[in-house]
Amino acid sequence: MRGLEYFSDTAAHAGSFCRIYALEAAVIASATVQGLTAGSNAFTSVPLPAGAHIDGQFRSITLASGRVIAYRGDR
Repeated sequence: MRGLEYFSDTAAHAGSFCRIYALEAAVIASATVQGLTAGSNAFTSVPLPAGAHIDGQFRSITLASGRVIAYRGDR
């Protein structure tokens, strides 16, 4: 990991992130994820309970609600 960013708004945040950690319950409105096998490279309306995290290769993250820390880096 190469640092982190704190998000609590609904703006799109572009970068190279390897983990999203929820400081409080959050909803990821949309995220672009490199290497998804579901036939798409984006997912939407993903709930993330407080204290939970998602690992992946995120290129863009937009929240609908909540507060998260996004860790920079590649997996």
